[in-house]
Amino acid sequence: MDPRSPNQDRADTGRTGSGAMMRAWRVTEPGSVAGEPIALRTEPVPSPARGELLVRVDACGVCRTDLHVVEGDLPVHREHVVPGHEVVGTVADVAAGPTSGFVIGDRVGVPWLHSTCGRCAYCRRGAENLCAASTYTGWDADGGYAEFAVVPSAYALPLPDGYTADELAPLLCAGIIGYRALCRTELPAGGRLGLYGFGGSAHLVAQVAIHQGARVHVLTRGEHARRLALELGAVEAGDAYDRPAEPLDAAIIFAPVGDLVPVALEALDRGGVLCLAGIHMSATPPLDYRRHLFHEKESRSVEANTRDDALAFLRFAGENRLRVETRSYRLDDALGALRDLKAGRFAGAAVLHPSSDRGLR
Repeated sequence: MDPRSPNQDRADTGRTGSGAMMRAWRVTEPGSVAGEPIALRTEPVPSPARGELLVRVDACGVCRTDLHVVEGDLPVHREHVVPGHEVVGTVADVAAGPTSGFVIGDRVGVPWLHSTCGRCAYCRRGAENLCAASTYTGWDADGGYAEFAVVPSAYALPLPDGYTADELAPLLCAGIIGYRALCRTELPAGGRLGLYGFGGSAHLVAQVAIHQGARVHVLTRGEHARRLALELGAVEAGDAYDRPAEPLDAAIIFAPVGDLVPVALEALDRGGVLCLAGIHMSATPPLDYRRHLFHEKESRSVEANTRDDALAFLRFAGENRLRVETRSYRLDDALGALRDLKAGRFAGAAVLHPSSDRGLR
């Protein structure tokens, strides 16, 4: 059986806790957010199984991957899943078994990577993001568009000090995936980096690259995003299809737009590397070998992340204060947040907030 088959029972399916209730958004039927593909339900709070934590959600980022899950761009892995995988919360309950040192009251992050097998060749060589049995929060397991969520303690993340819950939420996917994409470019010291699209992920990775001495060129459709890029220290901010002012040593495409692939490849200098950072992208047009690939240019993709990636990025964020641009939404307005994300109505990242005083009822 496919380990991510929607027909396979998950360990947390049907757990009801001790009668406490919560609100949670579930995908009813994948489709455009112009309609109503998700619905807000009142349902029992889940109980953590052995080795799991129950987390009261303080904030949950709204990621473009959530949009792909809700609209059906990604295949259904679990029917009627609760989306959301940038969860900042407080440990409310700890089940028996290993807890990775977490105790009730700790602040933790619940990220995209939910579990891996730990035994395959990929896991053994440190590439657990390629594990064929990997599962993901908000796709295979219920996520953070809710007042409570459950996470395996081995995949929960300690969080750096000095940030609000709002600021921490986008770090848990946008930041981590952007960091992995930057590492995948092998950008040389003082190199020239192009960023195509400038939302939650790109505005964080731009700061990391600039801190490391890179010259960052931002190419994106939104005027407000271009203004933010310049405020953060980009040397240039133009339209997504503009030619950057200098050849690039590396580029990362965050926008899920296949038409940008030849544009970015053509902007690379000799030996340059293009990294595709999204989980979903529209069709890529044909490439011309001499214009787009000759001179040892490379194209690479990013698939999820490892826990080591997450810890490295969060350690960087703890040591180097990042500016995190967010727009807050009530949990009740999750559909509005997804619609605004799709329309590009804000720079940075959207963050959902359950009412802080609801607690276990």
